[in-house]
Amino acid sequence: MSLIQSLRTLVGDDHVLTGEQASPYLVDWRQRYKGAALCVVRPGSPEEVASVVKLCAESGAPIVPQGGNTGLCGGATPDASGDAVVLVLTRLNSIRAIDLDNDTITVDAGCTLQQVQEAAKAVNRIFPLSLAAEGTCTIGGNLATNAGGTQVLRYGNARDLALGLEVVVASGETWHGLRGLRKDNTGYDLRNLFIGSEGTLGIITGATLKLYPTPAAQRTAVLALESVEHAIRLLGHARAAFSASLTAFEVMSDEGLRKVLACYPQQRLPFDGSSKDAPYFALLELSDSESAEHAQERLETVLGTAIEDGVVLDVVVAESLAQSKAMWHLRESVPLAEAEAGKSIKHDVSVPISLIPQFVQQANEAIAGRFPEMTTIVFGHLGDGNVHYNVCRAAGQSVDELVALTSEVYGIVHGIAAEMGGSISAEHGIGQHKVKELPQYKSAVELDLMARIKKALDPADLLNPGKVLSR
Repeated sequence: MSLIQSLRTLVGDDHVLTGEQASPYLVDWRQRYKGAALCVVRPGSPEEVASVVKLCAESGAPIVPQGGNTGLCGGATPDASGDAVVLVLTRLNSIRAIDLDNDTITVDAGCTLQQVQEAAKAVNRIFPLSLAAEGTCTIGGNLATNAGGTQVLRYGNARDLALGLEVVVASGETWHGLRGLRKDNTGYDLRNLFIGSEGTLGIITGATLKLYPTPAAQRTAVLALESVEHAIRLLGHARAAFSASLTAFEVMSDEGLRKVLACYPQQRLPFDGSSKDAPYFALLELSDSESAEHAQERLETVLGTAIEDGVVLDVVVAESLAQSKAMWHLRESVPLAEAEAGKSIKHDVSVPISLIPQFVQQANEAIAGRFPEMTTIVFGHLGDGNVHYNVCRAAGQSVDELVALTSEVYGIVHGIAAEMGGSISAEHGIGQHKVKELPQYKSAVELDLMARIKKALDPADLLNPGKVLSR
C-alpha cells in the first residue's frame, strides 16, 4: 500500500489532498514561496497526528507542519521536490479545558488565536497574545515561531504565555507535557526547546496557556513626536509612571501612515493642524486594575508632563472603544498599506531599546547614501525593542529590480543591527527566508549546538527540513 493510500485509510479520503485541492497549502501568505508536495493531510486528532508521523517516518517522507499559513518567512511551505507531506493541523480546534483557579486554558494546536481569546473572554479572562492575523493564525504556529505581537511589553512572547505542551516527535511518539505548572524544576526545559523551533524538532498538537484577569479599564492614546529619541524618552516616562499597567507602546513613521491614508482614505489621523505632519507617532495603551476614571487621570497627568517637557508635540486620548479601535487600526494597517502600495524589502530586527534611535539614524543614512531614491518605513513594538524597518520601491522601479537588491539591503540593515548586539529576526522566525543568512549572525558554537539538537531529535531530518538550519 502506498503512503497516500495508508494516509487515506487513517484520516479519510476527504482529508488527504492532491493536485489542485492541495494547491492553496503550497504557497506562503506573502506569495514569495511556492512548493510541491506528495499530498496534504489534515488529521483530526493528536492521535492521528502521531500515526501520520509514524507512517511518514517508515516511508522516509519529509513532513512540513502547517497551521493557519500566515507566517512571513516561508516556514510552512514545502520545497519544490514534491517529496514532502504537508501536515495541516487546523482540524485540531477544540478548547480542551479552562482552569480559572489556576488561570490556564488548554487548547488544541489548530485553534485560532482569536478562538482562544474569545474563550478567555467568555470566562472574564484575557489571553493577551495579539497579532494582526489572529483570526487565521493558529496557536500551534504561534508557539512554533514564538510569536510576538503588540503586548510583549507587558506579557511577553508566546513562549512566556505557555506553561505546557503536547508534542509529537519525529518517531511518532507523543510527549504529554500539558502541565499547568508555573514552577517545575525537574530537568531540561523541553517546552522551551520546542517553542520557536518552527516544527523542526517536533509537532505541537496542544498547549496549556496562561490567562490573566480582565483589566478594569483600558486607555489608548496616539502621540505626535519629533523623533525616535523623543519616543524613547516618552517610553521612559510611561514605564516609570505606569509600570506593568503599560501594555503596549508602538511607534510609526509618517511615511508609513501616509501610505495608510492614501490606501484607506476612510481612516484618518486624530490630529488637527501641524501635528498631522509630525515625523513620528506613538500609540500607547494603559490597562488599569482600578477604574476608567483612575486610568484617565494617570494617563492625562503623565502625558501632560511629557508635553510640558517638550517630549510630545501633541496627544489625543481615545474617548470611546470605537476611537481606540480606530487608533489600533491605523497601526495595524501599516503593513497592509505597504503591501497594497507595492513590495518592499522588510526587516524584523531587534536591538536594545536604548540603541533604537542610533539604529534608525544609521540605517536611514546608509540606505539614503546607497539608494537615494528609495524610501523607508519604520514601525514596530518600541517597548520591546522590535523594529520593522522596511525599504520601499523607488518610483519607476520594478519588483524584479527591487528583489535583486534584497541581499545588499539585508547586508546593510542586518549588519547595523548585529553590530549593536541585535537580532535579524525578532518575531517572524527564520523559516526558509533567512536560513542562508543565519550563519552570518550566529557563532559557530551556536550553530553546532543547534545542529546537534536537531540530529538528536530528528536524526533522519524529516521534520520541516531546510527550515531554520540549512540541510
